[in-house]
Amino acid sequence: MPAADYKDYYQILGVSKSSSEAEIKRVFRKLARKYHPDMNPGNKTAEAKFKEISEAYEVLSDPDKRRKYDQFGQYWNQAGGQGSGFDFDFGQYGSFDDFINELLGRFSGGFGAGNASTRSQSTSYRGGTSSAPGFGGFQDFSGFNTPGISADAEAELKLTFSEALKGVEKRLTIGGTETITVRIPPGAKPDSRIRVKGKGQVNPLNQSRGDLYLKVKLDAHPFFKFDKENVLCTLPIAPDEAVLGAKVNIPTPTGEVSMNIPAGIKSGQSLRLRGKGWPSAKGSASDLVVKIQIIPPPDLSTAEKELYEQLSNLRQYDPRSNLLGKSR
Repeated sequence: MPAADYKDYYQILGVSKSSSEAEIKRVFRKLARKYHPDMNPGNKTAEAKFKEISEAYEVLSDPDKRRKYDQFGQYWNQAGGQGSGFDFDFGQYGSFDDFINELLGRFSGGFGAGNASTRSQSTSYRGGTSSAPGFGGFQDFSGFNTPGISADAEAELKLTFSEALKGVEKRLTIGGTETITVRIPPGAKPDSRIRVKGKGQVNPLNQSRGDLYLKVKLDAHPFFKFDKENVLCTLPIAPDEAVLGAKVNIPTPTGEVSMNIPAGIKSGQSLRLRGKGWPSAKGSASDLVVKIQIIPPPDLSTAEKELYEQLSNLRQYDPRSNLLGKSR
């Protein structure tokens, strides 16, 4: 290495040659946070400084490289140091935590919740797409991560309609090593978040562990849909039921109930069953909103057809009377 290219790694980090490994690591964390591109968007000077301190840390955190660097100075590469060849593609990292976890694991034999061996899986999370430690085991999570420098993590939790309605216990494996049991309370709604304290990622700056937030995703139901707090459904009825009114049985999330259809109801009108929607943690329930859809019979028997013909001849009401003359 030419003398002009020699880098004083101790000076770059602002430590002395007698500094301990722990002291070097502490200083590096502080500098890494200060100069990381996430903290300095678009600042090329900060990015260059970050690469420089990272290169210095790679050498000084490795006892063998540090010994050769101390002994041979600018010629330590020729002594078998193998040089850092240090370069980063910052676009591959979704967050500060994501980068630092891998960096410290790469240089110091493992640190925090993630390392290079667990970064091969692509995962979706708040704010973008990244690579991060994955969930596996009893439920196949796509993974978790979080933007910024927070150690909190977020992952999707898929539930069936019945599991979300009644509540369920799920056994989850985090990072391929840690198995936890999570109790999902009754009435978990789509996109609601369940907090699991102390099961997130490790913050490399203070060693504390964040929380894990499970974002609930429900399988589609063939009859029910969600509208904020309430549950919606569409109820088909026959023409005679719409004209004369009827009493019909209708499913609700918690069981079948009887409902009165008022005479003269129109297709598209809605009826509300109070307290028959989605249960809450307080023991109450939202409403079930029932949209009426009048369905003509697909096939008519001879007798039914004759009766409809008689009805047509007897009918005095013209539903299009108010349209007469509108074209002029």
